[in-house]
Amino acid sequence: MSSDAATERVLPDGGTRVRNPAVYTWQGSAPTTLESVRLLVTEARLRASGRLIAAADEATGTEAFSASFEASADRGDEAGRLLLRTTTAAQERQISLNRTEDGVWLVDHGNSSTRDEFGGSVTVDVAGAVTFNTLPIRRLGLHRTPGEFEIPVVYVTMPDLEVRLVQQTYRTVSIADDHAVIEYTQGGFTAELTVDAEGIVIDYPGVAQRL
Repeated sequence: MSSDAATERVLPDGGTRVRNPAVYTWQGSAPTTLESVRLLVTEARLRASGRLIAAADEATGTEAFSASFEASADRGDEAGRLLLRTTTAAQERQISLNRTEDGVWLVDHGNSSTRDEFGGSVTVDVAGAVTFNTLPIRRLGLHRTPGEFEIPVVYVTMPDLEVRLVQQTYRTVSIADDHAVIEYTQGGFTAELTVDAEGIVIDYPGVAQRL
């Protein structure tokens, strides 16, 4: 099946319960990265507090940077918030995104701010951060009940923190007792993510693997 943001399936706690709180760490390559997040899930809210460090990579044109983020979403993602900071050798940047209950995103770069509905999106994704792939998988319960959803996503690039609307598709490939495989597509890019029984990413081929 397919869906837009207005009819996305939402399961309580993504259909499972994360050990509260829990810390997850991923190591990536091309570029070499290290990401760690503290994840807390309650009946009313999900909170993620993390850091991502990326080494310079000439092959991909990536400059070295570090980033920290704080993300939260109310149950059902009727409202959400993201605070993201990045640091490179040249400068520091920060951005905050807040989704109001009437569906408008407030985007603040510190020296300028905008308001946008971003196609009705309730989802934020941060380039290179595995944490943000886990969130829609859990919310849609794709690791427990097979499904396919194309959703509008507020996409934040790193380390420049540009914001744009993209379309992403998540589709259940297979479900086992201790893991599931979820196909993720954005534009011409497709990957099959392996997640554990709680919907947390274990392996993102070519991008990162959980330690």
